[in-house]
Amino acid sequence: MTRQIGHKAIVIAIALGAGLFVAGAGVAQNKSGGALDGLGGAVTLNQTNAAPDVERQSYSDGGFGRAYRQQPPLIPHKIDGYQITPTDNACMNCHDWPGNNKFRAPKVSETHYVDRQGARLDKIAGTRYFCQQCHVPQADAKPLVGNTFQNATQVK
Repeated sequence: MTRQIGHKAIVIAIALGAGLFVAGAGVAQNKSGGALDGLGGAVTLNQTNAAPDVERQSYSDGGFGRAYRQQPPLIPHKIDGYQITPTDNACMNCHDWPGNNKFRAPKVSETHYVDRQGARLDKIAGTRYFCQQCHVPQADAKPLVGNTFQNATQVK
């Protein structure tokens, strides 16, 4: 019995020692023992600048073409402020039946009403509920870097 207590005491002492070592190493210090400066050095920010203006949504008569065959359609309008929560999807106000008729908006594809097991549903399937997983706002933006990309119709 004494041997078991001694073994437990050694394990506890090692664990406490390791904990103290890790806790002591958690504070970064410079050579003189003071705390390290941030990435900006000793300079602190004392002002906040306004965010830069965001370019308006790009529009093209007839929309932008698709780059490949199964590409999800782009969103041709602004979606700033659209909220998608587990109980409300702002996109479906216009793009689900009967709102699509009222707002003259394209109705989401029938594929969005089929679950993983292939069962047809009356509401959008959970796997298709968060629209911006696949659909993005269209923009006529300049490429950030040069590239030689050709869409599927240009390659032929």
